Amino acid sequence: MTDRDALLVAAVRAGNLREVHALLGPGRNADATDEDGLPVLCTAVAACEEDIADALLGAGADPDAVDADGAPVLCTAVAAFAHRTVAALVSAGADPDRDLPDGTTPLLRAVEGGSPATVTALLWSRDLQEPELRLAQPERERLLAAASHWYGTGAEAELRRRTGATGPAKASTVDDECCEVEQITLGGRTVRAGHGAVLTTLESVFAAPAPLTELVARAVRHPDPLHVDWAASRAELRARLDEGARELVTALHRHPSAAHRRFAVDCLASWQFGLNRAAYPHHEEDRDLLAAWAETETDPEALAEVLWALAESEEAHPRLEALGLRYADHPDPRVRRKATDCLWWHDRPLTAGATAALRALTQDPDDEVRFDAARILLGGEVGPPDELRAVVRDLVRDPHSPVRGAAAEALAESDDRTADATALLLAVLDSDDRIVRLIGAYGLALRDDPYTPQAYARVEELGRIYRPDHRANALEDWRRRNEPPAQAPV
Repeated sequence: MTDRDALLVAAVRAGNLREVHALLGPGRNADATDEDGLPVLCTAVAACEEDIADALLGAGADPDAVDADGAPVLCTAVAAFAHRTVAALVSAGADPDRDLPDGTTPLLRAVEGGSPATVTALLWSRDLQEPELRLAQPERERLLAAASHWYGTGAEAELRRRTGATGPAKASTVDDECCEVEQITLGGRTVRAGHGAVLTTLESVFAAPAPLTELVARAVRHPDPLHVDWAASRAELRARLDEGARELVTALHRHPSAAHRRFAVDCLASWQFGLNRAAYPHHEEDRDLLAAWAETETDPEALAEVLWALAESEEAHPRLEALGLRYADHPDPRVRRKATDCLWWHDRPLTAGATAALRALTQDPDDEVRFDAARILLGGEVGPPDELRAVVRDLVRDPHSPVRGAAAEALAESDDRTADATALLLAVLDSDDRIVRLIGAYGLALRDDPYTPQAYARVEELGRIYRPDHRANALEDWRRRNEPPAQAPV
């Protein structure tokens, strides 16, 4: 191992991305190996250093490198659910369909692993044939059978069967790209319980679509709109509107299960936001359905979501304010939060009834309700501004408030230039949340406060400030306004 290779190995082990970039200049060896002959790419992937793996691949590292056990580095990334690295490896030339000694392929391992994001990263790449073309029918059937089996059995039950473990499983909820999924560890093996979404994806790709009712059943098995199975079913139903998906979904608003009704409103909302009139001519019908539904829904969570879908629509429904007034004093705070949003519309002045209701809601016991009511009234310049600003300031003062960050950002961007506002922006620099600190620094920069550079330094104590971000860029604007230009050398 050369001295240069040793420096790269050390930088990768330390997770020092800046040093890795510096060492990957012209003439450097991106395939450097350590004292045991392990390529640095394998070290980076095993440590889940995605940015470093990207840098090594960009510098020409071999995407087919193998670890100390002879396993391809792609399999290491699949086992770690590192979907970004999986995609980068496949784009660099790693084969997702290669036959492995145990009879599997990286793609089959990903299907059994239950991470939809990882499976998707292996199915498509700019240099691969479409999966429905490159995979022979027997392989497609094997993948579908594996996903179906894991889904039908359940991730934990299948892990117990395969490992023989009898003790308790370790379970947690983790991110899987834009969604969430349970991650289960048992008997030394870890999988994710996203096999419903994996199955839905494979069925769509391989032209073996499930019945529409089965897609609904998969969604509500995990009654959480953030769950990967729910999201995959919602996306597939949207793709199959011409097969009766809309009729099935709208009928669900009368379903006895609240989870089914919540899934229905989530689908309707996604179509409102994501489809134009040419692709989906039912927007007005759906808004009328939602307004009528809001009159009869008894489940607070479902009702809150119906109100949200109406309030977030591109067009205001004629009954929007009436519904907001009806539910402004609902006993469940989730409903009151959404009722607040129904009381105003962006291009209309607040009515006297809405203003009175919002003023009452600024005294609500729920932080989010108080904040939203005060924010709306301030935006409409209705009511005493000092009284409304006090609501926002009190939320910023409370380190335990769930809306502290939102309230701090509202304060930062407001025209409140009082000493109290400045003191609060300084105080949030003690927060353990990097974004809350950034908001405080941003607010100081907007006020040309002399402490601004130190405030941004306080933010970086908790981690790097990522750009582009208007809050991060405000420091440079502050410098241009407040620091003399550098003098050119004579």
